[in-house]
Amino acid sequence: MLIMENTYKSAGVDIDAGENMVKQIIPLIKSTHNKNVLTDIGLFGGFYDANFGIPNPVLVASTDGVGTKLKIAFLTNKHNTVGACLVNHCVNDILCCGAKPLFFLDYFATGKLVPSVAVDVISGFVNACKENNCALIGGETAEMPSIYNENEYDISGTIVGVASKENILNGTKIEPNNILIGLESSGLHTNGYSLVRHILFPKYDVSQYIAELGTTIGEALLTVHKSYLNEVYPLIDNKLLTGISHITGGGIIGNTSRIVPKNLSIDVEWDSWNMPPVFDFIKREGNVNDIEMRRTFNLGIGMILIANEKNVSKVLEQTKIHHPKIIGKIIK
Repeated sequence: MLIMENTYKSAGVDIDAGENMVKQIIPLIKSTHNKNVLTDIGLFGGFYDANFGIPNPVLVASTDGVGTKLKIAFLTNKHNTVGACLVNHCVNDILCCGAKPLFFLDYFATGKLVPSVAVDVISGFVNACKENNCALIGGETAEMPSIYNENEYDISGTIVGVASKENILNGTKIEPNNILIGLESSGLHTNGYSLVRHILFPKYDVSQYIAELGTTIGEALLTVHKSYLNEVYPLIDNKLLTGISHITGGGIIGNTSRIVPKNLSIDVEWDSWNMPPVFDFIKREGNVNDIEMRRTFNLGIGMILIANEKNVSKVLEQTKIHHPKIIGKIIK
């Protein structure tokens, strides 16, 4: 009787495919490295020189995922944007603390490794790391056939940045009559996709062109989560802000409340900006009320800068590429 010999590949894990993928991504990853990166690819950890060049440095770290936005990537078979969404999301999170990014670590897990898909995802990490002057110094690729479906994957990432102790933003500097300045989002960013899929995909195909969006549903939903680092960090450096809020899950009030002292409140003028068409489309198609829209989505405001009234004109000028709007103020 012939007895079949078991291998790792027969169990669903292809070591050769993994090695092939690594060979393809090494040049991409190296393109993000700078003089502070002291290791090559392949060691058990990444080394980063801690000579940060700023006074009283404080490390700031954050970790996140992309969530069910990945389902849109699976449906469209477009995988080169979600990695950038993840990096930019993490960059914005530590920016709210007054930090600029140093390095990023990624995690890519899939049911069956398809090297071309993995390379596309990692190219998204690479592109965003380069745009944010952030080194990609390590990561993990895991093939787990019993955990994920063959054509699906999950990604997460950890970012480490640095802030000068004097520039840390944690809400303690926020005062009554500080002004809220909203920076334009590029779309949904990385939040609300479970509700969007629940509303749209019983009715529409992901490749369907929608005139009011000016593109297909898939393209509109895969728009890359915007980074605000290059325009906002100089404002932190010049001490022109009292607080920053990254508008993710929980919306404008939910996220901004995280940094506002308990004796103060947020007064938002909801009609002070025009909601982008993608949110009008979702609201109408799903019959979603205003309260739920405000709790779930950014509604076109991806980041809120809080500043003393005397600094508002400088903030507006520095961030004009993001079409800033005065959207409210801090009140007692």
